[in-house]
Formats: sequence, C-alpha cells, structure tokens
Amino acid sequence: MKKKILVLLFFLTLNQAQSIETRIIHNIQNEIITNVDIKNEFKYLVALNNSLKKLDKEKILSISNESIIREKIKKIEILKNFKKIELNEEYSSILIKNIYSRLNLKSINEFELYLKDYGLTINDIKTKTTIDALWNELIIKKYGSKININKDEIEKEILKNSKIQIKEYQLSEIIFEVTKKEEIQKKYNEVVKSINEEGFKNSAAIYSFSESAKIGGDIGWINENSLNDKIKKNIVNLKNGEITKPIILSNGILILKLINTKNSETIINVKNEFKKAVNYERNRQLNQYSKIYYNKVKKNLNFDG
Repeated sequence: MKKKILVLLFFLTLNQAQSIETRIIHNIQNEIITNVDIKNEFKYLVALNNSLKKLDKEKILSISNESIIREKIKKIEILKNFKKIELNEEYSSILIKNIYSRLNLKSINEFELYLKDYGLTINDIKTKTTIDALWNELIIKKYGSKININKDEIEKEILKNSKIQIKEYQLSEIIFEVTKKEEIQKKYNEVVKSINEEGFKNSAAIYSFSESAKIGGDIGWINENSLNDKIKKNIVNLKNGEITKPIILSNGILILKLINTKNSETIINVKNEFKKAVNYERNRQLNQYSKIYYNKVKKNLNFDG
C-alpha cells in the first residue's frame, strides 16, 4: 500500500510544472531523500537511457528510488574518507565527455542543449559523476591490493594473436545476484522474461547491480583477447541481438547481449591491447568488491523510510 501511495505521489509531482510540495521519502543517516530528489533522478536516468520511458510508472519509480538511495549511501561513505566531494577539472571534463560521446553528441554545448530538454544542467551531471568516481577511488584504496590479474597470461594471449584477424564484440551486460545456487535458473528466466517484454536496456536498469546499468548495460566494443575463456565460449556462437545463458562469475551471474561484431586484419598495438585487457579484468574484479562494500556500508546505516 505504501509503495502505491509513493507511486501516486511521485507521478503527481512529475506532472506539476510550477510548484512541487517537497516531501521526505527516506532519511539515511540524516541524509534526506525527497520526492523531488527521486524526480530529478528519474530525469537523469532517462537522459542517459531513453528507453526507460517505455517502462510502466511503478518500475520507473523503483529504479529511480533505488538509484538515488545508492548515490546517497555512497556519498555518506565518501564523506568519511575524503575531505571534499570534488574532482580536478581535467578529470571531470573527461568523465563528462565520455557520457556525451556515448549519446552520440559532439560537444559540451550540444550536451548542454540535450540536458536542457530534461531540466538538467552540466553541474547536475558533474555532481553524479564525481560521486561515482570518488566511490570507485575508495574501492581501489580498500581492495586494490586484493586484485589478482595474470598479466603474463594476458600478454601471452595478445602476442599469440597480434598478427591475425582480430574479432571485436560490441556487448551489453546484466549482472544480478542470487542467494543460493539453486535460484540461478529461476532468476535468469525472470530476467529473460523482462528482456523480452521491456528490452535489454530497461532490464539492465531493473536487475543489474553493475555501474553500466545506468546506461542500459552498455560496455562497448571489447577485443576478443580481452575476454576470459569462459566469456568467449558463451558469446562465440551468438548472433547479433542474442543473449548468453547465465555465466557464473565470482561477483554474480552475468548475462551478455551481443550487439554487433567486427573483424580487422592488422598488426595490433600490443601495448594498448594489453592495457585494455588488464583494465577490463581489473574493473570486473573491482565491481565485485564494490558490491560487497556497498552492502556492508548499507547494512550499518540508520535507514528510515
């Protein structure tokens, strides 16, 4: 009943153009979340992933609500470990460019005009990218020493394929959790049903705990040499638009969608490919620790609402 009331309240405020009565929805360790915060989170998520507009109101509310809760919890923990929530301007500009380039926009000016249609500003985006970046920095500080990457094996694989036809995969991901191994197939079927009904991008926003969920699960083009054998075996026979069976990883259950493939016969830049492969594996493991640490932080907070 409470959820239905929140849905009604939220979408009533969405349709009010002039004045909105601000109401507290959550109080997390004295960090307030209001109906206006949830509304603004909705606008931000839709700006990054337009397909969310196709979801029904209750699902949109749930995604926006969970997203702003995650941000507030991260902010609380960041303030315990950093003096200020800020980045240097150069790094901040790179993060902003990554976002608008993914939206196929060519300049910061185009991005500003694009955001205006959603009632957002560049500063709104900077605030969110700063929190995400500092959270990632925090995870690296706490868990960086635990990252285990077989660099010799990666380099060996790249050198072996440095002068042959290289295949690249354009992929999107959903990473979800289960509490018991027996629940994997049931949860997978639930996610697949959502993919068929709502689309992959929206299902990523609903189910995935990966950072890529905000952009519909998009992880871009990945060189086949950057992928571990388990993932390669699952995507090698996929056709464009198809998804994998559940891939069991240490940080959750992975579903990949193949968007496109391309081949290029060239002598690859071993140094660059090695760096990309190491970063891919490093980010995959850090994503695991990020989820673990987030759950730990959330469990220890006072949460009202």
